[in-house]
Amino acid sequence: MVLMWMVLWGSAIQANSDNVIMRLHGSNTIGAKLAPKLVEAWLYKQGYTHVHKRKIAEEENIILANDKNGREKIVEIKSHGSSTGFKSLFKGQADIGLSSRPIKEKENNRLKNFGEMTRKDAEFVIGLDGIAVILNQDNPISALDKNTIKKIFTGEINRWDQVNRNLSGKIHIYARDNKSGTFDTFKALVMGKKSSLVKGAKRYESNAKLSDDVSRDLLGIGFVGFPYIRNSKAIAVSEQGTEAKLPQAFDVATEDYAIARRLYMYVPELHANKNVKSFIEFCLSEKGQNTVEMTGFIAQNIQAKAVKAIDGFPQEYLNFTKQGERLSLNFRFLKGSVKLDNKGQRDLQRLVKYLEKRENRGRRVMLFGFAESSESSPVFSLDLSTFRVDRVSDLLVQNGVDPVRVRSYGDAIPVASNEDPGGRNKNRRVEVWLQ
Repeated sequence: MVLMWMVLWGSAIQANSDNVIMRLHGSNTIGAKLAPKLVEAWLYKQGYTHVHKRKIAEEENIILANDKNGREKIVEIKSHGSSTGFKSLFKGQADIGLSSRPIKEKENNRLKNFGEMTRKDAEFVIGLDGIAVILNQDNPISALDKNTIKKIFTGEINRWDQVNRNLSGKIHIYARDNKSGTFDTFKALVMGKKSSLVKGAKRYESNAKLSDDVSRDLLGIGFVGFPYIRNSKAIAVSEQGTEAKLPQAFDVATEDYAIARRLYMYVPELHANKNVKSFIEFCLSEKGQNTVEMTGFIAQNIQAKAVKAIDGFPQEYLNFTKQGERLSLNFRFLKGSVKLDNKGQRDLQRLVKYLEKRENRGRRVMLFGFAESSESSPVFSLDLSTFRVDRVSDLLVQNGVDPVRVRSYGDAIPVASNEDPGGRNKNRRVEVWLQ
């Protein structure tokens, strides 16, 4: 009876589509919790009343609200995986594509009639997430390196005693399905494009269901988005040349955590639906980012934290930072370029507003620039990091902020492995510190 009601309700929505003011399709990571909360907060801000969520099918919800004239309006959210969002955009079935990974080249090409989907007015980072590698709470392992994790999920390692001599039993693999942006990101950052998931892995559309099943399986291991750790145990992850880090908020915000990722909304035509433009602006605002944080994801509102630099870093860098606080953002750049990426351009304005706050006035800004060796010759990597940190400094000066210290270190301090594209992108950065 309930199923029949859901089908009839879904048909009613299609038949009365004038009431649907916005349609969001794609990532389960975003669509299951974050998108509904953002939509609800936006609707209240717009003056709607009686805002509430209703499930209409598996991984499909609608948000209902009454406008100022008492008419019922609907926002549709379907969260069947990042790839489904781009398919819906192409078919004209969605206004916003939700994705827990960057758009792929083939998806971008398919949507070419809407223009370049990586342009600033089409691609929006609405928060960050750390993919957590999870175990049963009673599993004694607390940290693994990315190479070991890769071998586990590809089947090269298939018993727990190959990882820890005090354990026994066959490893049970839990993974998101092929439509999932979480799986795409995990494959790109951990397994590599040429590796395949081990046969027999249990596959899931839902982060929450996967995590709950791992929490009940002493022999299980899986991966989920940061807010979905639930009753499982997240372990620290390391990669070549870096320390093991847990998926903690600050390291995810700076993207120094090994499996940090960005959460995206893609909009082919920002001005085609006035509600979409207003909603995106809300998502990027400080209030919208507070909603991101409240749902367990990592917001882009800037935080300052005293961070102990690792021994082995250049002495000058250690001297400059030992009495300072690092800010929870890194400016990142296109490969071989001094052009800030889309998030970086918005982060610049966030930084200026942060420094204008009363409690931050008078604090001195330090900028430290880095490159990664494969994008240029080793000698030129130092020049490139210099050009990048100078570019950020110039942009801040244009906005009334004069950094007290600007330094570059080439490829001297990688925060991620240069063996994969995701790691190399993380190493192309400018850090921001305050004195």
